[in-house]
Amino acid sequence: MIVLSFLRSLLYALWLAVTVMPWALAVLVVSIFLRGAPLYWMCVGWLRVAILGARWICGIRWRVRGMERLPDGPAILLSKHQSTWETFAYPCLMPRPLSYVFKRELLYIPFFGWAIARLDMVHIDRSKRTEAWNKVAEQGRRFMEQGNWVIMFPEGTRTPRGGQGPYKAGGSRLAVATGAPVVPIAVTSARCWPRNAFIKRPGLVEVSIGSPIPTAGRDADEVMREVEAWIEAEMRRLDAEAYAASPGSAAPAGLGSGR
Repeated sequence: MIVLSFLRSLLYALWLAVTVMPWALAVLVVSIFLRGAPLYWMCVGWLRVAILGARWICGIRWRVRGMERLPDGPAILLSKHQSTWETFAYPCLMPRPLSYVFKRELLYIPFFGWAIARLDMVHIDRSKRTEAWNKVAEQGRRFMEQGNWVIMFPEGTRTPRGGQGPYKAGGSRLAVATGAPVVPIAVTSARCWPRNAFIKRPGLVEVSIGSPIPTAGRDADEVMREVEAWIEAEMRRLDAEAYAASPGSAAPAGLGSGR
């Protein structure tokens, strides 16, 4: 089984490499003439190729709950982050263009990074915190005015299955500053695509979208505690086995039902 998973993962890596190069070059050419939403949806075409390839080659399926909870207007999506899968999948699942907030080092990835550099994304230097926040605030507001949703991973990096990192309040600060609601999202991608692991396993990734949380007039830290409470409770409901096996994985005090 391990050998088969390795071979399938190797084939998938080749699939990504072979498909991303011509697609990214086409995006770079088209970006001379088109920007904004048309270029974004062109890039989403490759992301569909990527997640469908993961399904066909590696057996990674997905199920999404709560799409009906997504708001009609501006929003900031705050998601659990366990693997690359959700960064590929969310633009394919969401009805609006997403503006990711991410570290600028991703721009240096050949082809993939070159293409996303042409999109309405917020790439920051995490070593310059004040400058990074100002960029998030200014560009995040502008992209939401264009009709995009801003998406951030409040733990800041990928966490292992059954793990939890500290939730940072950057996303809730932006939400309070703009008055936009935040939408918490739980995802169990590490079941199939573990953090920093080459070998991917067949299985089901569950994505659960929570109800929008209002932010106008509220404290950013309070909002983030509510986001953390919902996401971590939902993660323990969706993947109870992983959290039962992880030491110190009890949900933070005050967590209610994940639904």
